[in-house]
Amino acid sequence: MEYRNVFLECGFDKDEISKRLDDTFQEIFYKEEAFVSFNNDKSLGYIVDTGNIDVRTEGVSYAMMMCVQMDKKTEFDAIWKWALKYMYLKEGINKGYFAWSVSPDGKKNSDGPAPDGEEFMAMSLIFASHRWGDGKDECNYLNWAKKILKEVVHKGEDGIGRAMWDPDNYLIRFIPDRDFTDPSYHLPHFYELFAEYGNEEDRGFWKKAAAASREFLKKACHPETGLSAEYSYYDGRPYPYEQEIFGRHDWFYSDAYRTIANIALDCEWSRIRALSGDTVKDFEALEYIDFEKKACKNLQSFFAGLEENDRDKVYLIDGKILDQKALHPVALLATTAQASLALEGKVSKDFVNKFWNTPLRSGERRYYDNCLYMFAMLALSGNYRIW
Repeated sequence: MEYRNVFLECGFDKDEISKRLDDTFQEIFYKEEAFVSFNNDKSLGYIVDTGNIDVRTEGVSYAMMMCVQMDKKTEFDAIWKWALKYMYLKEGINKGYFAWSVSPDGKKNSDGPAPDGEEFMAMSLIFASHRWGDGKDECNYLNWAKKILKEVVHKGEDGIGRAMWDPDNYLIRFIPDRDFTDPSYHLPHFYELFAEYGNEEDRGFWKKAAAASREFLKKACHPETGLSAEYSYYDGRPYPYEQEIFGRHDWFYSDAYRTIANIALDCEWSRIRALSGDTVKDFEALEYIDFEKKACKNLQSFFAGLEENDRDKVYLIDGKILDQKALHPVALLATTAQASLALEGKVSKDFVNKFWNTPLRSGERRYYDNCLYMFAMLALSGNYRIW
């Protein structure tokens, strides 16, 4: 089976698509407004959140995934080694996790993790092992992936710290010491692969986590708009406004943009994994494809139906428009376009064309927008793949 090249389906030239993908990577990593930095011999590197001037496990793990998908081993190794040197927690209740925020000079801003970083790191390391083979020490990719996956599942069993997944419902926590979740953290397509390539004793856990996350997403995505909140209860309801702790996150805002992109990628990877030649394998994820296509269609239909001056704003998940501008409009467009990975038709193509004709973001907030832009470029060109 071939991965869908949605750009090609929309009439773009194959060579032009390849060039655009490579140019996007080069702009993020090396051009004038790059936000990735390497030392002189490229043995270490990091990616900066340009809006907050720190290095986050979110960005590090995103960069690792970009590199393994683009076959950029030198850059991958530099960023991974930087994370191990400056972000890895070697003591305390979070030992074995990675500090979610570190200053560019290597000083930790936190001794706590953000689970989306660990899950992207583990998946990137598994792909690196399969694509390049395992080396020694830091480059024993599969060994490190298994170490991370052991911690996120089993931490706390000795009474020290907490796991990143709730052992009772198999859902990922927002952070280990909070009992709510972030819909955009849910990556069932990763968990299926963790079950295959992670620690053998946890394979049953990851199969249950994949099923639990897909059921959760059915509840978290509004049945008419397809929108989800940034944070939610385990039953999918938006988590209430807590300004004194985390600020407002019960709305469709920056974090939440990623949810539909993840759903679309799960849909595509499920199709790829389920089909072998002309034979459909017995693959339970196929049960969710109808929901995933519907959620993607609902979200695109919602945005297609808005007046131009109502786009790029903040919304409640039922579609109510709030009088506030989106902080990351390019990220919003990129993820809405990536939903086309699960769809066909005019509306879907319109969003792909609009995305193609939108440049990378420049300026202070470019980090988050352009990371999601790169993922959309990979996905829509058929290059966000299982390795």
